[in-house]
This record gives sequence, C-alpha cells and structure tokens, in this order.
Amino acid sequence: MAALSGRLAVIGFAGALFLTTSAYVYLSDLAGAQARGLIATLMLVTGLSGSLFWPLTAFLDHLVGWRMTTGIYAAAMILLIAPLTLLALPDVDHADTAGLTPSATARQGRIFWLLVLAVALSSFVTSGIEAVGISLYRALGADPVVAIGMASFLGVIKVCGRLIDLVGGRRWNALSTGITASGMVAMGLLVLVIFGSAPAAVVTCLLLYGIGSGAFAVARATMPLVFYEKAAYAAAMSAIALPMNLTIAAAAPVLSGVLTGMGAEATLTLLLMCSSISFLLLAMLAAEGRKARADGHPA
Repeated sequence: MAALSGRLAVIGFAGALFLTTSAYVYLSDLAGAQARGLIATLMLVTGLSGSLFWPLTAFLDHLVGWRMTTGIYAAAMILLIAPLTLLALPDVDHADTAGLTPSATARQGRIFWLLVLAVALSSFVTSGIEAVGISLYRALGADPVVAIGMASFLGVIKVCGRLIDLVGGRRWNALSTGITASGMVAMGLLVLVIFGSAPAAVVTCLLLYGIGSGAFAVARATMPLVFYEKAAYAAAMSAIALPMNLTIAAAAPVLSGVLTGMGAEATLTLLLMCSSISFLLLAMLAAEGRKARADGHPA
C-alpha cells in the first residue's frame, strides 16, 4: 500500500506540473485581455479527456495489460506531446511581464491567501475524485462497468460546466463563477453523503458536482485575472501553483488511504468538508474584493 501511494504521489505531482499553470500564463502573455476566453476554450477541449481516456485505458488494459498501457501513454508523451510543445507553440514577448510589486503584494496579501487556500482545497477535491473516483463508485456499490461509465459520464458533464462559463463569461466575472461552482460541488457531495448510493442521489450528485467542478476548473485559472493585471498574473499564478500542485499530488494517496482504511462514507465526508471550506473562502474573497474596490484599489 505504501509503495502504491508513493507512485500515485509521483504521478499526481508530475501531472500537476504538466502544462496547467504554464499554459494559463502563456495564454495570458499571448492574448492579454482576451486570455479568459482562450483559457475557457482550452479547458472546454481538455474537459473531454476523462470521457475519452477512461474507456480507452480500460480497453487497452483488457487488451494488452496495464504495463503495456502505461508504456503506450509514456511513448505518446515523449514522441508526440513533447515535440508539439517545443516546436509548435509561438513564442511571446515577455518584455512587459513583471512580478508582483512589494506594494501590490502588501495591499492584496489577504486576497492572495484566500485565493490560494480556496483553489488548493477545491483542487484537492476535484483531483482526488479524478484519481479515486472509480474505486469510490465501486465502494458505493457500483460494478466495474458502471463505475467506469460514471467516471466517463462525469467528464461529459464537466464539459457542460465549462461551456456555461465560456458562453456566459462576458456577463459575469470569474470569481462569481468560482463561488457558484464551489457551492454546486459541495451540494452534490452533500446529497451523496445524506442519501447514499440511491440512483436518484447518484444522478443528482453527478449533475451538481460535474457542472460545478467543470466550471471551477476554468474559474481557478481565471480568478487571478479579476485581481491582477497581465504583468502580475504570471507571478500570482506561479505562487498559487505551488500549494495547488502539492494538494493535487497529495489527493490521490490521501483519499486512497482514507477510502481503504475508513470507507466511502469517511471519504465523502472529507471531500465535503474541503469543498465547503473552499466555498466559504471564496465568499470571503468576494467581500475582500468589494472592500478593496471601495478603497480605490484595482481588486
């Protein structure tokens, strides 16, 4: 169990580092004020990855075994994705990009830490469910085929949440999306905690959690744009990325350990607590933002 948890932590950490924060910063440098729309479009496309690769992974595992499946994915990363990343993306001018100034850091310190904590907790929930979702569904009573189907269906619902933000993003800011999405995630998990694995509860949870987590995936990348200008966005995202990546890396081993040692109910309760705290932190962040604007600051 310890060896498996260690491997999951390494995979989670590497996955968290791969083309997430760096992609958002790149789009911010490339597009400036239009970055939010491009990030939302990117997240919309990548949202289908779970729906595509959960069934594909299960098929390859059945066909050639898990070792060969892992080798196929590793080869794709080395031979296809790495060359595209190195050669196909245009360079951007970093001349006008600078880090946060000391005065900005001091003025927005509370806002920054509320944002860090909210994003980290929400990332723990969503990444954890991505990692242990199938095992969690099986612990709740679903057979393997149904569990894989639920994980794949969840990916499609997440795309719907990202599409909502993409379509309506010009009518409200990313923080409003984040608060609403975080509340939906908490409500979905609460339904499952209260009503268990009853079919209606599972469907309700999948809809609320799926739409909420899909929208929050966009919001966590674009909320800093509400508080930071382009020149400060890269520094802010880089600082936010460290605790976010650590929680993403920790999510799989922590939740797999809780699921194995304490069961599905304890796992759901932990996820609900984290998502509820994230929602409260975002509500506090909105209040801090209003206060900063009232004081004449950009936030």
